[in-house]
Amino acid sequence: MTIFDDLEAEQDRLEEILAGLGGDQWTAPSAADGWSVTDVVLHLAQTEEAVVASVGGAALRPARDSGTTVDQIADDMVRAQRAEPAMVFERWREARRAALRALRSADSGQPLSWVEAPMKPATLATTRLAEHWAHGLDITGPLEIAFPDTDRLRHIAWLAHRTLPYAFALAGEGAQDVRCDLTAPDGATSWEFGPDAAASAISGPAGDFCRVAAQRLAPERSGLTASGPHGAAALRLLRTYAA
Repeated sequence: MTIFDDLEAEQDRLEEILAGLGGDQWTAPSAADGWSVTDVVLHLAQTEEAVVASVGGAALRPARDSGTTVDQIADDMVRAQRAEPAMVFERWREARRAALRALRSADSGQPLSWVEAPMKPATLATTRLAEHWAHGLDITGPLEIAFPDTDRLRHIAWLAHRTLPYAFALAGEGAQDVRCDLTAPDGATSWEFGPDAAASAISGPAGDFCRVAAQRLAPERSGLTASGPHGAAALRLLRTYAA
C-alpha cells in the first residue's frame, strides 16, 4: 500500500460516514471551534481544491507580512462559501478525487507549493491524510460515531516526528534528537522513529501521539511519557504541520 492508497482509504471511510448523516447532524456543531459539520467538510473541499491548484503550478504560500494567519484565512474562506450540506458534500467528493488523481500523477521528485513550505507529492499526501483524520475526529466525536484508530496512523506519526525540528525552530529552540517509541492501534506492534542513541524520547500509544500532534488532545491528558532533557518540550511542541 502506498501513501496515496492509504489517503484514499481514509477518505473512503469519511465519505461512508458522511453519506449516512441526517440533516440535523450536518448542521450540528463540530469539535472545530465555530464550525458546523458542514463547515468542516467545506474546509476539506477547499483544501483539496488547493492541492489540485498546487499540482497545476499555483503558488499557495500566504504573504508573511500580511498579518493574517493560516487559520484566519481558512475561516474566512469557509464563511465566504457556505452552502447547503448536499452541495458541500458533493463538492468535497469531487475535490478529493481530483486531488488524489493529481497527486498520483505528479512528479514524485518535484516539490509542490503549500502553505508552510514546498513538499513532494508523497509528503503532501501525508498531510492530507493527517488533516482528513483530524477533521474526522472533529465530526464523529460530537456525533458519537465510531471512528477507530487504524494502521494509517503510522503516516501521521511519521509526519509529526519528521516535523519536530521545525517545531523546535519555531519555538526558538535548537533542533534536538528525539526518539519516539509508539504502540500501534493493534496493541502489539511497535512503531519507532528517531535515532536509537537519542537522549530524549516520547513513548506510548500511537493514537494519543497523533491526537496530541493534531492538537486534539492535551499532552497531560494523554497516555504518553516524555523522558530525557528535551522529551517534555518535544511533546509540548508536537504538531502535524509539514516542514
